[in-house]
Amino acid sequence: MKIEMKSISKSFYGVQVLKKVDFTLENAEIHALMGENGAGKSTLLKILTGVYKRDEGTILVDGVEKVYNHPIEAEKDGIVFIHQELNILPNLTVLENLFLGKEIKNSLGVINKKKMEEKAKTALKTLNVNFPLDMLAGELSVGKQQMIEIAKALLVDAKLIIMDEPTAALTEQETSLLFNVIRDLQAKGVSFIYISHRMEEIFEVCDVISILRDGVHVMNKKISETDFDEVVRSMVGREIGDRFPKLTNTPEENSRLEVENLTKKGLFENVSFYVKKGEILGVSGLMGAGRTELAHAIFGSLKYDSGTTKINGEKVKIKSPIDAKNHGIAFITEDRKSEGLILDFSIEDNILLADANHLSKFGVLKQSNIEKRVNELIKKINIKTNTSKQPVKSLSGGNQQKVVFAKWLQTKPDILILDEPTRGVDVGAKKEIYNIIIDLASQGVSVILISSDLPEVISLSNRVMVMHEGKIGGILQKEDATQENIMKIATGGN
Repeated sequence: MKIEMKSISKSFYGVQVLKKVDFTLENAEIHALMGENGAGKSTLLKILTGVYKRDEGTILVDGVEKVYNHPIEAEKDGIVFIHQELNILPNLTVLENLFLGKEIKNSLGVINKKKMEEKAKTALKTLNVNFPLDMLAGELSVGKQQMIEIAKALLVDAKLIIMDEPTAALTEQETSLLFNVIRDLQAKGVSFIYISHRMEEIFEVCDVISILRDGVHVMNKKISETDFDEVVRSMVGREIGDRFPKLTNTPEENSRLEVENLTKKGLFENVSFYVKKGEILGVSGLMGAGRTELAHAIFGSLKYDSGTTKINGEKVKIKSPIDAKNHGIAFITEDRKSEGLILDFSIEDNILLADANHLSKFGVLKQSNIEKRVNELIKKINIKTNTSKQPVKSLSGGNQQKVVFAKWLQTKPDILILDEPTRGVDVGAKKEIYNIIIDLASQGVSVILISSDLPEVISLSNRVMVMHEGKIGGILQKEDATQENIMKIATGGN
């Protein structure tokens, strides 16, 4: 399928977010669309698929001018959009999610469950994943929910698949499997528009790259004709230096957090480790290894079966997130939209969600104290906004993630658990988040960094703990934490 978008413009509330953008996708092409959060990528593609109406410009699909008024109309023409924010209904089963609104029925109008199950198993097998079709989707991890979204696209005879951060919650192994699927479909004539902030992916799987900056199309090149530095310069309009900042923290000898034989049947077993004061402990492993579940158990949001936790050498019982917070633990989850933020609330209100006690005097909140502290945090971590009263839902993904950081920094934690902290965040915002993490560790905060991005976890960690099937496969010192060693342990090697 060939797509031509010519002079596309769009404004929201008087702010122009797309300015006469031209974009062309050739048949059977894998085309990367990149830009910082808020550059206009998603808006452009939502216009293509009928989510938004363009203010001006034309769209040609295989040479025919099109105006889609709804994504269903675009899908009927073979255009499928897998959004960054998952369209999963947690109270429905995997099978029901896969065929929602597209149920297969017999001549009498009765749902043909057997046929649906056959097609679903084939799609999931193509992605090399296997979980019960009758399982509630809400019981699956974010990574597995993402695989459902990708499988839904495979169930449709798609001619163009738009993928917005499809691997954000996937491990390298699962990403590799996805790339194989993409290439197989490309060989059959399917076109792809691929949005990702992971540079390695772009250079590995894409043929062409287009870059938007501040709503303007600033670059279009074959992948073979560009490099990492040029892409970054085009995206941010400046040099940002080394991709990963140097570690400046010096872990102390004393352990702040010690976990001993923590067990939750079916999820993780006999997990023991420690984190020093001022240390960044990276946590790696394949999807399903138990990393996220372990974090929730430490934070008190998942009840475990046995084991002990010590903070500063003393045993503590953490039965809820409130207990965790009272013991100086903060947790930034992998799903900021549903677990980390209230999108309709303002920046200020979200920052105060975790703890406003630091700003009260004799139990009374003072507005001047609130505004001063909130504005200090906004400035400290560089949240791009004109006012703290701005709704969080209007911010870019990177700035939303910074609000989550600000919310937990307000509690002044001693232990900070980060689960995929840069998922769906652009390269410029990533660098800023990396600096925040290292700065906190340099101030003595103990950081547990869970990440599926191997270069990220290797570069930012003093040690790396690798999990395999719910157990600790090994803990690597900085000098031994290579991609090869981590993947060997993560896949069950010695």
